[in-house]
Amino acid sequence: MKKLLPLIIVFFATTLFALQIKSPDFKNGEAIPAKFTCDGEDISPQLVISDIPKGTKSLVLIMDDPDAPMGTWVHWVVYNIPPQTRVLKRNFPKSETLKNGTIQGENSWGRIGYGGPCPPKGDKPHRYFFTLYAVDKKLNLPPGARKREILLAIKGHIIQKAQLMGKYRRK
Repeated sequence: MKKLLPLIIVFFATTLFALQIKSPDFKNGEAIPAKFTCDGEDISPQLVISDIPKGTKSLVLIMDDPDAPMGTWVHWVVYNIPPQTRVLKRNFPKSETLKNGTIQGENSWGRIGYGGPCPPKGDKPHRYFFTLYAVDKKLNLPPGARKREILLAIKGHIIQKAQLMGKYRRK
């Protein structure tokens, strides 16, 4: 039992205090309101971040749709988010670089910033994953980096990751 106790403590500590991403605009696994899509205002939902692990030097957020007809479609890429950040506000600015050092990458439309769900009409609901990474370094990448560049840059530097998934279907 003495040998198991440290393992049990580590398990509960990492389970209870694991990185989290949530939204007051929709619950995990539920529908994303039209306001946040190409059928509405096409603004980003508010995202709430909690339980950022020790040693985090920056956060990375990638939103994508693995159900897109031509392969995974990237909707949003944000990196070098300061680790003290607890909220990404609704209608996040579409600037390349923010005053706090946050940088945005290029989405699959070739634009900077958030591009909301916009699946083909009549398709089954698509899933949209907001994946948040806590990393142990700031990325040395210019504004406009793409998802694959970000994933290469954080490989071996991910402390924890969390996911929020919403669904959307155009009728």
